[in-house]
Amino acid sequence: MFLENIRTVSEKNERLILCESAAFCTESKGRKNPEPECEIRTCYQRDRDRIIHCKAFRRLKHKTQVFLSPESDHYRTRLTHTLEVSQIARTIARALRLNEDLTEAVALGHDLGHTPFGHAGERALKELTDTGFAHYEQSVRVLERLEKEGKGLNLTYEVLDGILHHTVGEQAHTLEGRIVRMADRVAYINHDIDDAVRAGVISESDIPEEITRVLGHTKSERINTLVTSIVKNSDGDIKMDDTTAGYYDMLHSFLFESVYKNPVAKSEETKVSGIVEGLLKYYKNNALKMPPEYLAIAENEGLERAITDYIAGMTDHYAITVYSDIYIPKAWSI
Repeated sequence: MFLENIRTVSEKNERLILCESAAFCTESKGRKNPEPECEIRTCYQRDRDRIIHCKAFRRLKHKTQVFLSPESDHYRTRLTHTLEVSQIARTIARALRLNEDLTEAVALGHDLGHTPFGHAGERALKELTDTGFAHYEQSVRVLERLEKEGKGLNLTYEVLDGILHHTVGEQAHTLEGRIVRMADRVAYINHDIDDAVRAGVISESDIPEEITRVLGHTKSERINTLVTSIVKNSDGDIKMDDTTAGYYDMLHSFLFESVYKNPVAKSEETKVSGIVEGLLKYYKNNALKMPPEYLAIAENEGLERAITDYIAGMTDHYAITVYSDIYIPKAWSI
């Protein structure tokens, strides 16, 4: 096989393997800035690789999922959450004969815009800035505007659309994007329970028997039940059957009350707003302390936009370190 034929063979194989509703690479709406095709990879495979190799993806390993600054090595981070979403989404896409490469690219990029300190950091930026903040919009901004020193990664329309619509509001225009939305929900509800059990916040036996009887008594059983329901009931759209969906909602309500609102699990979150507010205030008065690429954003889009981008890109540890360097007195060296 000649090198120049590898991509075209892959594109032809999609026509043989995937169902009619799949997003075929040859029918992509393309990139904002047209560029020559890769000789080996399809457009969605190329997008997946660009996301994996970008700086924002690497920073996910030091960003909180639920528990702030966990001491154990086994709690989820944004990176491990992203990998779990990707695995679940690919399983569903393959079972439904949809485009697994597009699904994977959307899954790997869906949380790149998340702030330090999880949703507490997102709420703080939303409340403290005039421009507001939503992590799914920021994920697209990271990929279009912030990566590669402001050049962006020039991804395809379908990948960016799936990322933008992975959580609330309008659905993605591809079934592959909609898979990621469902896979995200399946992943986080189960690994948040798993982390909460590990932290001693709840135990598996606290989950109402009415729920476990239907969805399963372990993380693996619940994921299998939810994924199986999605695969068996997704005909023209991505969905669970009504019964399973109802028990999922019950499990989510249990998790919200027992974990997300639990004072033990969330005790440190009260400090997040103060850290974010302190950083915002400091950089508004000391803009030149930001890296040069953010000064360029300030010049073109306003100072608050640049500061928001800078803070949102920080890891938990880096945000705490910067805040401490600014506001915590240092011991004198004599």
